[in-house]
Amino acid sequence: MSTPGFIRDLRAHIGHGLLFLPGVSAVVLDDAGRVLLGRRADNGLWALISGICEPGEQPAETAAREVYEETAVRCTVDRVLLVETLEPTRYPNGDACQFLDICVRAHAVGGEARVNDDESVEVGWFPLDGLPPLREFALARIKLATEDGPTWFAPGGEAPAAG
Repeated sequence: MSTPGFIRDLRAHIGHGLLFLPGVSAVVLDDAGRVLLGRRADNGLWALISGICEPGEQPAETAAREVYEETAVRCTVDRVLLVETLEPTRYPNGDACQFLDICVRAHAVGGEARVNDDESVEVGWFPLDGLPPLREFALARIKLATEDGPTWFAPGGEAPAAG
């Protein structure tokens, strides 16, 4: 996965220590109600498009940028679905990160879905009743995107279930 330059600069000073980083995940829907997914190059799993906010970048800008960079699809952000601090992650190189995930619902407005960088090995549109195997993380967020409920904020517990 591509590590932003500002994080490489931080790592030069702090080593593998825990970084708390703002990130976004995007549930991108098209006019047919299908969801855009990418099959990750690092683990081979299907997932929502996601990424790290650059310094000074607004979360909606991050979502639109990441979706385009990874899939060549242009989108506009409709609303915030969820705000949740995720469990810390340790990467194979020893780096530790904990992400604040701001999940947004977005609508595709142009472009053709394709692999557009090295973070995905496959990209595609999927009907809600024909999703590939996904982790609970993605399923719960897709469920929120298809409901008219309020933004979900973690009340000190776990993210909402997909079921």
